[in-house]
Formats: sequence, C-alpha cells, structure tokens
Amino acid sequence: MSWTDAGFDVLGQHVLWTDLVGNAAALTTVWLAIKKTIWTWPVQLVGSVLLFTASISAHITGNALKQALFGLLAVYGWVRWSRGTRDGAQLPIRPATRRERTWLIAVMAAGTVAVALLFTYLNSRGLNISWAPWPDAYIFVGSAVATWAQGRALVDFWMIWVAVDVVGVPLAVRSGLVVSGLVYGLFFVMVLIGFRDWLRQSRAPRPEAVTV
Repeated sequence: MSWTDAGFDVLGQHVLWTDLVGNAAALTTVWLAIKKTIWTWPVQLVGSVLLFTASISAHITGNALKQALFGLLAVYGWVRWSRGTRDGAQLPIRPATRRERTWLIAVMAAGTVAVALLFTYLNSRGLNISWAPWPDAYIFVGSAVATWAQGRALVDFWMIWVAVDVVGVPLAVRSGLVVSGLVYGLFFVMVLIGFRDWLRQSRAPRPEAVTV
C-alpha cells in the first residue's frame, strides 16, 4: 500500500488520512473565512494539496482538478485579501452588484456545460476522467466561481457554496470518500452561518477601505 492509500477502516469503509486531514483543513478554512482572516488562504492551500492526493487515490479526477484549481485560487485570494487588509484595514466585504451576480450565474451555467462535455468526451476516449461528468463539472465550476468570489470578498460566495454542497454531499459518499461527504454536510451549516455574519457585517457602516 502506498502512502496515498494509508488510512484506517470504520464500519467497513476505508478512510484515507489525506481525506481526513485535508477535510479538517477545509473545515478550518471555512471557519477562518467567517472570521475574515488572511490565514484562510494558506490553510486552504494545504487542504487542497491533501484533497488532491485523496481524490487521485479514489480515481475522482474531476474532484482532483477542482482541488488543483483551489490551490491556484488560494494564491489569488491570498494576494487580494492581503491588499484589502493592508495597514491593518478591515476586509471590505460587500454584496455583489446585479451585474456581478448575472456574470457569476452565467459563468457557472456555461462553465458546467462546457466542462461536462469535456469530461464526457475524454471518457469516450478511454481516459476515464469522471464517472459522473455532469455532477463533477457542476462541483468543479461552482467551486471555482465561489472561491473566486470569495477572493473578491463578495458576500454571495457563501450562497454559491450552498448550491455546490447540495450536489457534493451525495457524490462524495457514492465515491467512497465518507469523510468528504460528512464534511460537505458540516460545510452546509457553516456556510449558512458565514452568509448570515458576512451579510450583517456588509450592511454595517465602516470607514472607507481598499476594494479587493
């Protein structure tokens, strides 16, 4: 057994250490995002690396690609939030404008179709990129859109995560990543808390700050 398959058995299910620790980092990332701390991003980067390894081990290529993208977006968010909190300033969170919401929805819809068709094509070529192209594509694109919006400090990113979790929970469980399935469920609750807190704080008066 390679180190990527290392883990332990619980109720007949093999739990990967990379899946467990990676998801612990992912949960911590959500908690840090609620607190609006810059540590959100380095912790997300670590979690993405571990979950990428777990997904490759479980042969869930779509999820692995999502984690790779998460790693890149973590760097992007790190830079953006560093700028927004320069000189001790409070992160300038805000709701998306109507135009931004339209673009977020359009990119999520068009991206899901494009990626699903790509996954389906690659499957037909014998690459076995995904056993569930459409759900994988939806999670992949939705997660990317949510993380990008988070990097921009848009309150709406929390609700995009809700939409992603609705599909992510059953897909993770069916794929054998039990820990990921449970964590997606916890994500759902934490995301609702985060949305409430960010929305309330975005409506509170605050001094002018740098836009992220």
